[in-house]
Amino acid sequence: MKKQKLGFWEIWNMSFGFLGIQFGFALQGGFMSRIFQTLGASKDEIPLLWIAAPLTGLIVQPIVGYLSDKTWHPKLGRRRPYFLIGAILSSLALFFVPYSPALWVAAGFLWVLDASINVSMEPFRALVADKLPNSQRSYGFVVQTLIIGIGTWIASNLPWMVSQFGVSDSADSGVITDTVKVAFAIGAFVFLISVLYTIFTTTEYPPEDMEEFKREKAQKSNFIKDITNNIGSMPTTMKKLGVIQFFSWFAFFTMWSLANPALTEHVFHTPAPIETAFDMSDSAQKLAFDTANTAFQKSSNLVGSAMGIYGLSSMAFALLLTFYTSKRRINRKFVHMGSLILGGIGFLMMNITTPETLKYCFILIGFAWGSILSMPYAMLSSSVDPKKMGVIMGIFNMFIVIPQIIAALGGINFISGLLGEEAINAMTVAGISLVIAGLCNLLITNKNAITYQIEEN
Repeated sequence: MKKQKLGFWEIWNMSFGFLGIQFGFALQGGFMSRIFQTLGASKDEIPLLWIAAPLTGLIVQPIVGYLSDKTWHPKLGRRRPYFLIGAILSSLALFFVPYSPALWVAAGFLWVLDASINVSMEPFRALVADKLPNSQRSYGFVVQTLIIGIGTWIASNLPWMVSQFGVSDSADSGVITDTVKVAFAIGAFVFLISVLYTIFTTTEYPPEDMEEFKREKAQKSNFIKDITNNIGSMPTTMKKLGVIQFFSWFAFFTMWSLANPALTEHVFHTPAPIETAFDMSDSAQKLAFDTANTAFQKSSNLVGSAMGIYGLSSMAFALLLTFYTSKRRINRKFVHMGSLILGGIGFLMMNITTPETLKYCFILIGFAWGSILSMPYAMLSSSVDPKKMGVIMGIFNMFIVIPQIIAALGGINFISGLLGEEAINAMTVAGISLVIAGLCNLLITNKNAITYQIEEN
């Protein structure tokens, strides 16, 4: 079946669920470390507490991709059943995360939340490749990035926004503030509604030969063997893209897990107070702790708002590419290389920034984020078997989660420790990693991956 070119609004509808997915990721990435710190975690413990996120991705995404390739529901199609299941579970997890009474409970909720988001996310990537011809792949992934940028900016600013309506930033020791609770509740609602919107406004192509599809599905399959075979036979371009992804996601995991302690300490000079350093039986000491804690919570809101800027700049980046790719081809390799290097410079600038200029760092980081969410997938989808798009997208996720696991298991602490004890050194490591990722684009030589090749008759 020949795939028809789709208009902007058709692509928008099929990608709109990413608004909710990004609400989940932005709230998780921007505020889980804050929740961990509020519940008593030290900055050195935070990366390990994040280990749940990449581990669940490593396990869940290849499985979901594999299963979705072999799924066909008469009403929901191939990918949409997974959108729905993931959205319901993610919304429930988002709502309950900020009510965690203890650190281990919050870490457990992060595990559930990330697994649920992953159930929804990779089928969305596969849907673009399912629905769009090669000539529109860049365009389709860039529209997804535009929606993701909108979600990142709004979600990152939610605690600050609700605080402007009078919701309290203060809370007792070990209790999550009401601003965070309200923000996560809004995120849960948006996640579910946006995914439902895509489900009800988007159709999917059925298998070209339904009888053959049913016969293949009925055959006994060996999931582990199939996954292993696909890993062993992955295209060379996919391996090269994997190197780029490794350094890219090491950098962004470092930001998500350590930006809040690094920036509240280095830029705003309001580190999270340690309860054991105060005599909580003494009223003056308790007042000092409460004052320091309120200052930390307020600066954390500002860090979250500043991080939202990278969603806004990625949205602007995607908007420009949307207009351009709707009519013209682009060199994905050089777009990605330049964007990643600019993002790396943004991280490195954090060492010398002020609260007033922090936004410029995140503007540059947003260019990298916008490219990471579109260019690698556009390059990959032009290099693999379309019948295996789901499982390939799931396997490709290994190059996202493995660097995060390495970072969480001590990679960030070890490398940044070589530069000194200050938390801001983690952002320096992120910057260097992103510049390396950018330069690794020089490895890509496949013409179909670099740009869409016009077919000759």
